[in-house]
Amino acid sequence: VVCLVAYHIFFMLFVWSYWKTIFTLPMNPSKEFHLSYSDKESLEREPRGESQQEVLRRAAKDLPIYTRTMSGAIRYCDRCHLVKPDRCHHCSVCDKCILKMDHHCPWVNNCVGFSNYKFFLLFLAYSLVYCLFIAATDLQYFIKFWTNGLPDTQAKFHIMFLFFAAAMFSVSLSSLFGYHCWLVSKNKSTLEVFRAPIFRHRTDKNGFSLGFSKNLRQVFGDEKKYWLLPVFSSLGDGCSFPTCLVNQDPEQASTPGGLGSTSKNENHLFPAKPLRDSQSHLLTDTPSWSETSAKAEKGKVGMNNPALTMENET
Repeated sequence: VVCLVAYHIFFMLFVWSYWKTIFTLPMNPSKEFHLSYSDKESLEREPRGESQQEVLRRAAKDLPIYTRTMSGAIRYCDRCHLVKPDRCHHCSVCDKCILKMDHHCPWVNNCVGFSNYKFFLLFLAYSLVYCLFIAATDLQYFIKFWTNGLPDTQAKFHIMFLFFAAAMFSVSLSSLFGYHCWLVSKNKSTLEVFRAPIFRHRTDKNGFSLGFSKNLRQVFGDEKKYWLLPVFSSLGDGCSFPTCLVNQDPEQASTPGGLGSTSKNENHLFPAKPLRDSQSHLLTDTPSWSETSAKAEKGKVGMNNPALTMENET
């Protein structure tokens, strides 16, 4: 009875997370990042080069854009006609820009990005637990198969196949799940591992890392009761992210944490959670996040000075 109850719990969580990974639509950049009709005409009229970059800089001056191309230019998508938010990439399979794109997964026939990355992690975790559970409960019969302890029926070949399949999937899933756990701990995506994000001042492969605890919260949220359930609880809006950078981009508006979006229109909002709520919450310095009084003092200085952001946790 215990094995049956455990089996069905693992199976339901596995199916639930797999379903959410497949059918959760990837989030696209909001309308604020799309060029206006006049900007599109200006971009088409201008020859390629500095004049086009001037048009893009003018269009992105009120947007929370901090990453650049390898040449230092504003990241722009020719197919979607928008200024790319930080960590956003164009998927050639989906033919659209995906917020915080990690990769396009053929196993789920969907892009893994900001909207479903937590579901993808839980899918890997529960599929690994599911396979390990099957291998563990089948092990004793697998041993009896080799010691001739099973009745001579065709069922014993099913037991052998089941054990080998569960064991092989466990090995492959454990390596993939471990890799993505490492990505979460470092606040990186698969694309950022192969090509580090380029900021205005330099390339920084750990530019988005805020320390293990806050990196984990950025994906799974603050409410621990939702961490193991395939329900969306990630922090932020997917359009902009806190960084551990010290130098603020002088072209961007000065806001707390050096990453807020300041717009002339007070009604400007980003999808999901507004940046000013989710980001200030991540960057708030509390005693639970500081190990020494010296680090706590540094955090207070960073919050009082808009040009500074919090340091990496150790």
